[in-house]
Amino acid sequence: MDPNYKPPQDPLVILHEDAEVMLVDKPAGLLSVPGKGPALADCLMSRIQAAFPQALLVHRLDRDTSGVMIFAMTPYAQRHLGLQFEKRMARKTYVARVWGEPEENAGEIDLPLIVDWPNRPLQMVCHTTGKSAQTEWKMIKTDGRTSRLRLRPKTGRSHQLRVHMQALGHPILGDPFYASGPAADFPRLMLHSEELRFKHPQGGRSVKIRAKSPF
Repeated sequence: MDPNYKPPQDPLVILHEDAEVMLVDKPAGLLSVPGKGPALADCLMSRIQAAFPQALLVHRLDRDTSGVMIFAMTPYAQRHLGLQFEKRMARKTYVARVWGEPEENAGEIDLPLIVDWPNRPLQMVCHTTGKSAQTEWKMIKTDGRTSRLRLRPKTGRSHQLRVHMQALGHPILGDPFYASGPAADFPRLMLHSEELRFKHPQGGRSVKIRAKSPF
């Protein structure tokens, strides 16, 4: 983790709040949960719990990814939502800007992933011991030099979207781990969690919460 971690001081943006769940728009550059040591203590979880002490973690987003993140407000809701993520019932949609222009307008990437131990936290494709990982993608628009894609992960592996886009030959712009050359020369990782669909823990109704992409 970067020892010069300087989390953004954006105000907390609450997208939805009720007795069971809270959804917020996480800013890029802010850890989801605390890292090791006091220098990495400031994170979205701690900021939310300062105002809502009962809030509980359900899932995480990478530090450099922005967008919709859900927290449980009761232990029951945490278990309910946790099962939805585990059983792939919760549906996440991302927007990404990538380098280059894919040859197709849509597709699915099916490449197993595993941690790259000598270079952790980096992940890599490994057909021998990697864990199954699938990502659906669709073109939104392109200018030839860069493209805007909508990504739907069918699994939830660490760095999945970032590694899959790199493997496709179109790394996400501004990615400090997986982009190189001009693709890396952007002010932030151009990856945003745009939408989350889930079943509400109270009553089971379908809920869709969105956060507009900042890029």
